Amino acid sequence: MLSTLQNLLTSFFMPDDAAQAHGGGNLQLATAVLLFDVMRSDDNISVAERTQALGSLRQRFALSEEALAQLMAQAEQTAMHANDYFSFTSLMNDQFTQAQKIQVVEFMWQVAYADGTLDANENHLISKIAGLLHVTQGEYIAAKMRAKEAAQSGH
Repeated sequence: MLSTLQNLLTSFFMPDDAAQAHGGGNLQLATAVLLFDVMRSDDNISVAERTQALGSLRQRFALSEEALAQLMAQAEQTAMHANDYFSFTSLMNDQFTQAQKIQVVEFMWQVAYADGTLDANENHLISKIAGLLHVTQGEYIAAKMRAKEAAQSGH
């Protein structure tokens, strides 16, 4: 009964793509949407940011190049129609370990640093997502520092 009610509410309040990501357990899409939103948050999607996002997804999910391209295309469409981040972060909270959630935050920082500049909108978005993922302030700062160090060293 409760599951049926939850599915009904999900269908009313989530766009189709977000509902599919939530209902289908698609952690890959949820992660890709968050990375795409970091890319577009500074109004300039650079090649370096896209390359970093694809590299992070490849590292996390071991996908082929074709699967990565399809995932990123789907993430772009899903992100454009999503009303909020709850469907994506709640899926991660349900299925990712704390270490995996921290890794997502670090991936977001890596994308933000990829173009050589950190925009205030990127900073705000990552902070917001980290809160929704229940990543502590210490974990958040450590992830940011690791990503910044990696960007400065060229890795």
